[in-house]
Amino acid sequence: MAYQLYTVGHSALEFSAFLQLLKPFDITVLMDVRSKPQSMRFPQFDQIEMEKSLQSANVRYLHMGEELGGRPDDPKAYREDGLVDYRARRKARSFKAGLERIISELEQCSLGLMCAEEDPLSCHRFLMICPELVALGIDPQHIRKGGIIDSQRECEDLLLKTHQLGAMAGNTLFPFDRATALEDAYAAQSEKVAFRIDPRVLEPW
Repeated sequence: MAYQLYTVGHSALEFSAFLQLLKPFDITVLMDVRSKPQSMRFPQFDQIEMEKSLQSANVRYLHMGEELGGRPDDPKAYREDGLVDYRARRKARSFKAGLERIISELEQCSLGLMCAEEDPLSCHRFLMICPELVALGIDPQHIRKGGIIDSQRECEDLLLKTHQLGAMAGNTLFPFDRATALEDAYAAQSEKVAFRIDPRVLEPW
């Protein structure tokens, strides 16, 4: 891609501080990947308020929660126990359309994917979206507190170490084994942090 992809979580920041977080990276489009772009605790990050505030800062707001959100409406995206199945969601037509939109935007500008969680390892943007971006040859960079950047590779290594797969971290001589270990680590982390609903509200299987 001609431009860089970043991810960021708004956390509990004031909106002015959030803008300052984005500024050094020349992000001109912010893609909101929250399924529900509202926040009772942090109303400055409600969709309408955000769009107005970003416009005044010359940043275009784009909501893609239906395509790329971590709380999909599609019952096929959930397991029988009510947990979102990120692997299944990646196969959905609407999700693939979301990826195509990311690619389209990256051909024109630096893009930020925004969700609520500050830590990528606690968020679907890293666990669900980023593996597909990496497979497409895109190298996400994760903006953390204080404007520090964690590379995709650094986040993957931390994920592996978190799930006792640290032997596959770093510059391993066995890239195939690393890829397999990463899939296992992504699945294990998703079990901990993915959205879950009452399985009784799902359509019968």
